[in-house]
This record gives sequence, C-alpha cells and structure tokens, in this order.
Amino acid sequence: MKFPNIFKKGDIGTVSLKNRVVLPGMGTGLAGPNGEMTEALIHYYKERAKGGVGLIVTEFTAIDYDLGKGTFKQLRIDDDEYITGFQRLAHVIHTYGAKLFVQLHHAGRESNSALLDGKQIIAPSAITCDAIGEQPRQLLTNEVKEIIQKFISGAIRSWRAGADGVELHGAHGYLISQFLNPTTNIRTDQYGGNFRNRMRFVEEIIQGIKQACGIDFPVSIRLSIDEFDDGGLDVEQSKRICRYLEKVGVDAIHASAGNYNSMDKVIESPLFEQGWRVYLAELIRKEVNIPVIAVGNIREPKYVDTIIADGKADFVAIGRGHLADPAWCNKALHGREKEIRMCISCLHCVYTKIGHIECSVNVRAGRELEFDDFHAIKEKQRIVIVGGGPGGMEAARVLANRGYDVTLFEKTNKLGGQLHLVSDPTYKQKMDWYIDYLSNEMERLDIDMRLQTEASVDKILALSPYAIILATGATPLVPSIKGNDCPHVYTYEDVKLDRVTFKHNRVVILGSGMVCQSTARRLAEQANDVTWIEIPTKSSKKISPEVRLRLIKRLKEIHVKVVTNHNVNEIQSRCITVEDIETGEKTKIDTEYVVVAMGVKAYNPLEQQLRQRVDQVYVIGDAAGHASLADATHEGFCIAYNLGIKHKEKQNTISI
Repeated sequence: MKFPNIFKKGDIGTVSLKNRVVLPGMGTGLAGPNGEMTEALIHYYKERAKGGVGLIVTEFTAIDYDLGKGTFKQLRIDDDEYITGFQRLAHVIHTYGAKLFVQLHHAGRESNSALLDGKQIIAPSAITCDAIGEQPRQLLTNEVKEIIQKFISGAIRSWRAGADGVELHGAHGYLISQFLNPTTNIRTDQYGGNFRNRMRFVEEIIQGIKQACGIDFPVSIRLSIDEFDDGGLDVEQSKRICRYLEKVGVDAIHASAGNYNSMDKVIESPLFEQGWRVYLAELIRKEVNIPVIAVGNIREPKYVDTIIADGKADFVAIGRGHLADPAWCNKALHGREKEIRMCISCLHCVYTKIGHIECSVNVRAGRELEFDDFHAIKEKQRIVIVGGGPGGMEAARVLANRGYDVTLFEKTNKLGGQLHLVSDPTYKQKMDWYIDYLSNEMERLDIDMRLQTEASVDKILALSPYAIILATGATPLVPSIKGNDCPHVYTYEDVKLDRVTFKHNRVVILGSGMVCQSTARRLAEQANDVTWIEIPTKSSKKISPEVRLRLIKRLKEIHVKVVTNHNVNEIQSRCITVEDIETGEKTKIDTEYVVVAMGVKAYNPLEQQLRQRVDQVYVIGDAAGHASLADATHEGFCIAYNLGIKHKEKQNTISI
C-alpha cells in the first residue's frame, strides 16, 4: 500500500473508522427551504461516502432555527420531524462503510437579523462582531440553559437517527467560542467571568449529551485554535481549553482557525501554502491524549500520509478536496493519485451565486442528482475538439469516458491553455495540479492528441466528426485608449511567455484580476519600477474583496505602486496620463513601457465555416466570451455529458 498511514484504522471514542480521512462540515445550500434533508444533499454525501472517506461530518446543523441560524436554508435538527431525513442519510453513508457525525451549531452573534426574520441576534454578552456590524442582545441565564438543552436534544435526535456521533461547532467565532472567549464573554453569572465559568456552557452540553446518549456516542468539538483576530482566542488559551475539554469527556479535537473577522484564515485563498495551519493540530496533540484532527488547505495524499506518520495529527480533514474529487480516498488507496482532481483553492465554491455549492473543476459537485447517467454509448462516434485548455480537455475526458473516439487539436506544444499564465509561485503550484490531472487523463483515456497542430476546416472534416467542440481560447484585450498602438505597449502574454523582458525599467501595468497582479509581481521581481493602475475588468469580479486586499498588500511589500480609482486618458511615448474618477484631476506617470492585462477577447475563427458543414458545432470557454476557469470547465462537461445523453436517446428511439 502506497499510503499506509492514511489507511490505518483509527478510533474516535468507541467508534472505529476505516481510515484517517474526515470530510469536515461545509455548508452546501442543498438543504430544503425550511432546513430539511433533501435528495440532493443525500446524494452529495453519498458520493463522498462511496468515494472512500472514513468519517463524514455534516454541514453545520442548526439546533435553534429561530435564533441560531447561520445561513439561509441551513440544515436543521431542532425538531423530531427532521430525524427521518438524517436516518436516510445515515443509512446511505453506512452502506459504503463510512461513519457519520452530525455537526451541531448555533451562530450566536455571527448571524444577522435578516436571517432571523428581523429578530435581534443573541450572544453571551452584548458585544458586536465587527464583520457582522449588528449589536447582539445578551442572553438571560435561563436562555443559556435552554440553548444547552437544545444542543443536547440535537444530539439525541442524531443518535436516534443512527448517527455515530456528533461534533460541536465551537470554531469560527460561533456561539460556543463566544462563551469560551474572555473578550466576547463578560457575563457576571455562572456562565462568565473566570475560566471555569466560561467553560461551563460547553461542559454542560458535553455532559448532557453523554448522560442522554451514553459514553459510546462520541462527542468531538471543532475549535479555532488561533482566531487570528485582536481579542480572539489564541494558541495558549486554546491549549488550556483543550486540556479541560478532555477532562470533561470530549472524544476528539478538530483543530481549525479564524473567525468572521479573519475569514481568510477560515477559507483560504490560493495564496496560502498547502497545510499552513497543520501546526495548530500538532501543538494541541502535544497537550491532549485524545485524537486531534488537522484541517485546512490539505490536498496531496503523500502530504496527508506524512502528517499522520510524523504524529502531527491523528486524522486529517479534507474538505474542498472532496468537492473537487469525491473519490479522493479510493484513488489514493489504489495508488491512482495521478487521477485525483485536487482543489486549486480558487474560492469559486464560496462565491458562486447559484444558491448551492459549486466547484470550478468538478461540475457534478452539488449536482450529483442531475448528472447521474454515465452509461457508455453503444455505437462509437468521432468527436473533434479544437483547443487543449481546461474546457477542451474536460470535454475530451467526459466524452472518452462515455466511449467516444476523441481527437484533440492543440496548436502549441503543451496542454493547459491560459492556466500556464499564472506565475504566483503558490497559486501556480495549484494550477499545475489541475493541468497535470487533465493531461494525465488525456493519456489514460487514450485521447488522440495532436499537439503543435493548428486545426483547419479541412483537417477537421477529414475526420468525419459526429460533433465538433471549439475551445480555441482568446487573445489579450487591448482597450481603446489613445496611444494603445505605441511600440512600447505590450500585453501580459508578451511578459508571461517571455516574448519581451524588462529589467531596471519603469513599467506601468493596466488592469486587474489574478493574471494582472501576478504579471505586476513578476515585473517587480525582475528589478523593475512598477506602477499598477487598477482598472476593473470581468476577471477582477472573480476575486473576493479579501483576496484583492491580500494581493495588494503583497504587491506593496515588493514596492509596486498601486493606483486605484483612476481612468487612463492617454498613453504617450514616455508617460501615461490618468484622471482621478472623483475629482477629475489629471496626472502624468512617467514610464518606459506599458503592459496591458485587462482580460481577453474571444478567438473563434472556425465556427462560421464549420456550421455550414456539420450539424453539431459547439463553442466553449474564452472562445464563447466566457473568461473564467469555471465557465470553461462547466461548458466542456455539460456539452459532453448532454451529447452523450442525446446520442443514447437517439440510439434507443424505436418506431411504434
């Protein structure tokens, strides 16, 4: 076995797990409008159980839907009517040998009145969370006791439903952590003040669950070992908390980080190194004798195996990695790690606007019910794909799996398309993972790849294709600014592909988005005097405000001058003229070179001629004007999937 430490059995309390991999709780938006279990949610978890994970922890599950909700359509277990849904979930998960913990949650002050039908949010003390901006109402002592009982009742319902244990969500600044933290808990009753009183809330929850459900029903707790927030819990406080929790009966510590004021530490951007917060689990493991679960930006099987082998943690939680590839465990178990589609930390799952969880590299995430028919076609047909970027390769992957003969043309000598233009070292590693995965799939599935071959109408038609998918990409967009045709104006592609090299020059870069900022960084690291004029683009909308600020901070640290809220009026031979959007004041910025990184325009030279000759021609990704990785992947997948369905229906058609 290649990764023996991952696939050793392990115990949490009296529950034995078949391996050391945990699917941690992550909100999906797949629950029903009233928080009920749905078929979509059951199938989402089923796919991960089928994929070999040892323990599934449900997404955060409300024990008080009236005042404790943390999001719309949050899963709930605050009434007996919801037990049946969890029974069905437990049955499905157990079918595949995985175990189930229900994560019990109360948001406390990290909610808002809009979620609570206008009611004021509640907390141990009336102290506002900066990220929320609403002052909470301090809980009365009898209300605290009622919430304790609601946690216990949630555990009882989980136990009755057949769950194997529960996890208390005491991380990320939610209600339990608000009681633990001396900054957010300044109560003067038995639930506040000294350390023992601050621990009383969670202690009574744990003891109540053990008394009601028995000592054979494990209780784990997720904690932010370091909240990375002024006034938040830190490592030394958390060490003391964990030692105490072990004494009062907790069966495992799930070592997370951050709160709503430090959300970039809760859900990391692509700029974070793999496993950057494993050290928090390692520190806690030295303090307690119960299992400790490491979590956060953990991707590669060899790295997971090392974490366990080195004694840094007893279990490893892989969250977004299981969004990207629900079969992560089975592929690692059978030595097929090259086939694992690893998460690239792009945050598409967090900022998607479709209402439920979505993944930029796994279209089926959250849509397992919709995309559930992968039967092979009976009669082979030839499909031609033009373009070896992510959209073209994803289409090729799906089509080959369905039994089509696929020919893929790529005019360069390598696959990956625009993904190669990422140059930030940490983010580039993640993009390389995805390129390597897709490239390996092309070889594994025996795709007819024709590299360094520019497709033409004649070459395509010579293959008599059943259908054609055009993923021909895009060319850099040059804005209509006076002087944009000057000889000292270049594009980000010129820099990224080393068509031009600058050193010890003054360079102005125009645009926004990840490619723009990585180009600015590259130019600065090549000893240039760089000024970045931030101009909003389509690609910049894909970046969260937190990531943008982090990127700007990093650029300033390497002395890139950042100019915001200005329009560019004119590019001249030795300078560029900008205008303040608010005041109208014009300024000249001296420069020797200008680099434009303002996105792309579609490149699609073949469609018109091919449509006259072939019935089924599809255009995807940048070639269709959709400039995101998620768009390209989703279009490639959906066209390939639906083409297979249509082909199957056509074959099964009979005359009556």
